[in-house]
Amino acid sequence: MPDGYRAARALIMLFCRQQSAARKRAKCLRIDFYRSPALAAASFSYPLLSSKYFGAEFEGLYTANVRATGGETEHGRASGIVRSDDGHLELDLRMPEAMGGPGGGTNPEQLFAAGYAACFHGALALIAAKNDIAFSRTAVYVSVTFGRDPVDGMYTLTANIAIHLPNVDHEIAERLVRATERICPYAKMARQGIVNIVTLQAEPKRRA
Repeated sequence: MPDGYRAARALIMLFCRQQSAARKRAKCLRIDFYRSPALAAASFSYPLLSSKYFGAEFEGLYTANVRATGGETEHGRASGIVRSDDGHLELDLRMPEAMGGPGGGTNPEQLFAAGYAACFHGALALIAAKNDIAFSRTAVYVSVTFGRDPVDGMYTLTANIAIHLPNVDHEIAERLVRATERICPYAKMARQGIVNIVTLQAEPKRRA
């Protein structure tokens, strides 16, 4: 058998073994990452996030409270001001140029996209740690679009999310993203809705 043929055959066999190993690793991806010892050693591991919940009712862990006012034009989108009760968030809102506004400030769609992207990234990190997948330079891109709703003739939102996982086998990356999509709270909300209670407040709450 010619040496060139042997070398080519050896390369093909090596490639096949690598692909087989990658497929086996991909099949091992699961969502039950909470008991993983890898999480205990991970620098981003937090007790509340690394333990599975078996209760029958929703249990709140953290509540964000934000106050929005209309600003100069008394219009939350055009000149609104949003501030959290702890003071860590304080932003001026402006209508984007694409919607006929002056721009020059952030808007609800950007804030929603930021929260979605950050939450999905965190969930990715947790599952990657469980499965001993190298996780670095990963980026999550979220696009939130405000537009017209053909159902009622008014407005609605759409969201698209894209994930960049460098140096991760494609099949493993696909399974990692699908697993994350099932557990990320923002992805759950986008897929199945959210408990949303709207009430009329008789008296203004304490100024945030």
